[in-house]
Amino acid sequence: MEAFTPDQWLVLLLAFLLGLFLGMAFLASPKWKRRYRDEVARREELEAENARLRREADEMDTLRHAAARDEARRHPEDRRGPL
Repeated sequence: MEAFTPDQWLVLLLAFLLGLFLGMAFLASPKWKRRYRDEVARREELEAENARLRREADEMDTLRHAAARDEARRHPEDRRGPL
């Protein structure tokens, strides 16, 4: 297989730069910017919702453990085990 000539390398470089330029031009349209902003806003909403649910779950776990300790304190005869 023959090596590329400098002219062929130049054509490849120009084709790459043209593709890069056209790709950037198409992605700069307002439609894509709006979609990106919508996606960012949706992600932030989901992260806030997840944080809220995590806090509520932690609070429920704390209350559940406190209720179990209180129940064990109120009924010490249940802790003696089998006779």
